Amino acid sequence: MSDAAEIRFISKPHPITGVTNSKLGVWCFLASEVMLFGGLFSAYILLRIGATEWPHGSTILNVPLATLNTMILIVSSVTMVMSWASLALKNFSKYRFYMAITILLGIAFLVVKSFEYAHKFEHHHYPSTNNFYGIYFTLTGLHGLHVIGGIFLNLYLLLPGSKLWKTNPEQFMGRVEAAGLYWHFVDLVWIFLFPTLYLL
Repeated sequence: MSDAAEIRFISKPHPITGVTNSKLGVWCFLASEVMLFGGLFSAYILLRIGATEWPHGSTILNVPLATLNTMILIVSSVTMVMSWASLALKNFSKYRFYMAITILLGIAFLVVKSFEYAHKFEHHHYPSTNNFYGIYFTLTGLHGLHVIGGIFLNLYLLLPGSKLWKTNPEQFMGRVEAAGLYWHFVDLVWIFLFPTLYLL
């Protein structure tokens, strides 16, 4: 492939933006995600303000399980950073270890969340039950889908995608960094969801 046909600024920062194209693309994608979740949070606020009665999340939701899930995601953000740092230190085996831990923590989050959902369904609480459960299932369900997407992305970078490390380590580090930005965003959304739904 000739130089003219190659996609530029994959590993090197663009001279105007100061970041690589992949990082700029992820930031633009995350900006759209902020608008998506921002709209849903706004809907929650409007529903709560307009309601004559609104249940307190701590009385009908499982705060201990949600607290456990919060800790799981915070630790997973740390292991995600450690996976990238391991690549920066040229330690591929440590990268695989930390990335695997990140994936397992993401799965653990979903397992804990499934217990909480199962408990709600056993007591016949569904999105159609009332406005609170409607917004609760919408926000947490959409967040759960983002966690699943992050798990699959990290699995790709752990298994078949890791072959790029041998041929172009700098580009592979960029991919892991971009995946890390997405994973941190997913964690940050939960940091806002937890107090909004469970504590306030």
